[in-house]
Amino acid sequence: MANTVTRAQLSEAVYQEVGLSRNESADLVESVLDEISDALARGDMVKISSFGSFSVRAKGQRIGRNPKTGEEVPILPRRVLVFRASHVLKNRINEGLVNGSDGAGA
Repeated sequence: MANTVTRAQLSEAVYQEVGLSRNESADLVESVLDEISDALARGDMVKISSFGSFSVRAKGQRIGRNPKTGEEVPILPRRVLVFRASHVLKNRINEGLVNGSDGAGA
């Protein structure tokens, strides 16, 4: 089963790696996440080198279908978050497959 990385774990990693206090580390993680969120809410693209890019895309209204009843239902226009992984991240994720492991753990 896959694990989930939490804000607390990110803060702890910053604390361990950078040497800031735990409170400063938590504040730093919150500041970074807030800046990313604010930029995306404004419609800006966020690029993180060697990781990937986040962008917001507008989707128009369309007709969908309820799979249970077959009834046509309008899907309202909305904005969706899109993430594109960098080649560096894709390669890192796929390293385990090349080395004989699927990366899922035991």
